[in-house]
Amino acid sequence: MTEVTIIGGGVAGLCVARTLLDRGATVRLIERGDGIGAHMCSWWAGGMLAPYCEGESAEEPVVRLGQEAAEWWGAKTGTVTRNGSLVVSAARDQSDLKRFARRTSHFAQVSGAEIEALEPDLGGRFSKGLFFQDEAHLAPRAALAALRDGLVADGVAFEMAEADPVAEAGKGLTVDCRGFAAQDTLSDLRGVKGEMLVLRCPDVSLNRPIRLLHPRIPLYVVPRGDGVFMLGATMIESSASGFVTARSLLELLSAAYALNPAFGEAEVLEIGVDSRPAFPDNLPRIRRDGNLIRANGLFRHGFLLAPAVARMVGELIFDGTKPEVMDAIAA
Repeated sequence: MTEVTIIGGGVAGLCVARTLLDRGATVRLIERGDGIGAHMCSWWAGGMLAPYCEGESAEEPVVRLGQEAAEWWGAKTGTVTRNGSLVVSAARDQSDLKRFARRTSHFAQVSGAEIEALEPDLGGRFSKGLFFQDEAHLAPRAALAALRDGLVADGVAFEMAEADPVAEAGKGLTVDCRGFAAQDTLSDLRGVKGEMLVLRCPDVSLNRPIRLLHPRIPLYVVPRGDGVFMLGATMIESSASGFVTARSLLELLSAAYALNPAFGEAEVLEIGVDSRPAFPDNLPRIRRDGNLIRANGLFRHGFLLAPAVARMVGELIFDGTKPEVMDAIAA
């Protein structure tokens, strides 16, 4: 029986735990907080399983590996909604929509009438858009809770870290999934600050994530149900994660108002900020040093790429297969 200790209870750690457990390992997981909560970077995620849209700015592996995500999350948690993604722009920003189309694939160009059929509450506001029918989304907090609950039910031991979690893990096989907290051992890991809002706006109903191409801060709005929406998100080269800047808050709210003026009357339920772990090329890494495996650098693609990274960790441990994203140790 293969025994594995996983460090980190965020999206990466939980996905690795589920994958290794399904392959027959005995798993214990060391986490820094007590269960699912705001101490986790994953708590503030958008939950868009949108690999084709990500092709607008991400490298090819993100698009390809991200195609595994919707099926994995659906099978493991049952929390996936498969209504596609819709990308729109104001009339003055049509050049941005054309650029987005050139850099992506697997979409249909839709007219104003087709946009209104997909999203009645956007009717009359946008004359052109891109509909990515094969994409999906989930509610991150519900997905994390379902994943964790399933692991507990299947016998995974969860422990709180007391001091140095890597030292606590002992000399056995260990997978370090601490995200930005692993900067103490990964010299090339950097933090990218992301900011988001959670709003309640009963006057707006959306069926799928909407991306509004905006000249300063491109906005995405993800429906959470019952009139609640997640708005995000900025990408700032900073490891500071204490507060949202006033400028970001104004930009996000202004962009939401441009999407639908009813958002001007929304209640602000939460304002969130955290540091996403990223390597220089914004692609994940798997690194091995003896019995210690490090899986990190999911950037803003946590829910999208964690299943593929977890699969590769499992293949490394059980099959001896070198992961596609494996590279040398950077101390």
